[in-house]
Amino acid sequence: MKRGYDESTSTSFGPPHSRPRFNSFGDSHYGEDESSRNARKVADHYSARSNQTLEEREASPIIHLKKLNNWIKSVLIQLYARAGDAVLDLACGKGGDLIKWDKARIGYYVGIDIAEGSIKDCRTRYNGDADLQQRRKKFSFPARLICADCYDARLDQYLDDDAPFDICSCQFALHYSWSNEARARQALANISALLRPGGTFIGTMPDANVIIKKLREAEGLEFGNSVYWVSFDEDYRDKKFPSSRPFGIKYKFHLEDAVDCPEWIVPFHVFKALAEEYDLELVMTKNFHEFVNEYLGKPEFTELMRRLGALGDGKQDHGTLSKDEWDVAYLYLAYVLRKRGQPPTERRKRDANKGKTHIEEDDIEFLDT
Repeated sequence: MKRGYDESTSTSFGPPHSRPRFNSFGDSHYGEDESSRNARKVADHYSARSNQTLEEREASPIIHLKKLNNWIKSVLIQLYARAGDAVLDLACGKGGDLIKWDKARIGYYVGIDIAEGSIKDCRTRYNGDADLQQRRKKFSFPARLICADCYDARLDQYLDDDAPFDICSCQFALHYSWSNEARARQALANISALLRPGGTFIGTMPDANVIIKKLREAEGLEFGNSVYWVSFDEDYRDKKFPSSRPFGIKYKFHLEDAVDCPEWIVPFHVFKALAEEYDLELVMTKNFHEFVNEYLGKPEFTELMRRLGALGDGKQDHGTLSKDEWDVAYLYLAYVLRKRGQPPTERRKRDANKGKTHIEEDDIEFLDT
């Protein structure tokens, strides 16, 4: 597939502070103030989304896409999480992956999200409150919930007593850090500082190459289908994206019953090179279509897909993923990175008072930047 970016320029990368950085406040379209406003817009969007009942979720026009996304996240967690792991969940949202982590038998969980409404819903889900129709069984791991902008705040000192983490996850959210270079670097700096040597960073985000390919195939600056649309503004009418300006490439993304807010292109070759500056080496990257084709062939994951029902469960009256939903899946990729270094021989003992097995609203921590 033709790449959406010209990689022939000689932009160099080195250790985080040893070489010139991209001029994110000059080359980027969005300065610090604009980035902060955009971050708040995204936070307000997700805060405003209420938790849904099972019936409401099943009635969603993209229910099978949501199930497919859950399957992909479940596979990533099953592949890379180990029993007893300490987990850092960046942009944890409403805690939709808590059950996945519980099934992986992790030992400790820290969830961080910029949206206050989402982090409060995450608390509700963790506690198993009855109005969510969640299972009443207690989660097997203690947790800590923090409301903070993890792409702006320095987390290394704040979480010093909890670190190092064995695994970090950032699902469908890292691209929100790409509004300028400073935020992109802070996100990676936080991940690197808090992961142990040999620790794993897993995630999902939009596939920039696919988005740019579809934009260039479109007649105008918008493309989509019955369940989504992507729109670029007139700044990109030439549909060219120089490698010298990899940050701040904003577009509007609308997905029925899910997303309606600004997002940012993440040129993956730039992301990979930038991550290497922070001792994070790429292990795997796969577009969702490729990911499904590979892991659906493995029996344990085939059974998981059947249980989730994204592709139907063998019953004639059970729906399956539509073509338009499958087209949306093509817009995303999964990635895995590993922190350089040898894993420690013993796990660090953490402050037992940090995590709780029942989280009161007053237990939610608010970290200002």
